Amino acid sequence: MSLRVIAGKAKGRKLKTVEGDTTRPITDRVKESLFNILGADVIESNWWDLFGGTGAVGIEALSRGASFVRFTDMNREPIETIKYNLDHCQFESQAEVRRADAFAYLAAKPDREFEYIYIAPPQYKDMWSKALELVDENPDWLADDGWVIVQIAPREYRTSTPAIENLEEFDQRKYGSTLLLFYERKERV
Repeated sequence: MSLRVIAGKAKGRKLKTVEGDTTRPITDRVKESLFNILGADVIESNWWDLFGGTGAVGIEALSRGASFVRFTDMNREPIETIKYNLDHCQFESQAEVRRADAFAYLAAKPDREFEYIYIAPPQYKDMWSKALELVDENPDWLADDGWVIVQIAPREYRTSTPAIENLEEFDQRKYGSTLLLFYERKERV
């Protein structure tokens, strides 16, 4: 699969991919649809690309005007790929790349708020629901008007139901074999 930046400052730049099945690449069609939904809200936003993989989603956000993206991944090869892609697109100064366990990180005290937390873990391991539950337990990671966006296969959604209280799903969009789920913080009483 060939990855590229679709729009913005780095439009047309090809991104390096990660060999094997440890990442869940996003297609151009899904990425373009996602950013069409978000529109101008991306500008000046802070993102956390939780299971960074190639960094394609966070780099697209930076290209379209996001202020900052934190990338985390557990494995060395995706971390090196993200660093390469950030350098190639000239976004190193707007990014932080950490090799870390996403679940341990989410369970820690928040050190920053994000308008968008993007969750696209390796497929069919119910990691998405565990990550969503941890954001729900620690909602200060998310800005008051922030969104959690989950990228999974449709059948993963049918086999795993996260136990959440502070977040609510407000939309979902299916693009072939990809399902995007959108969550926001519930109104505080």
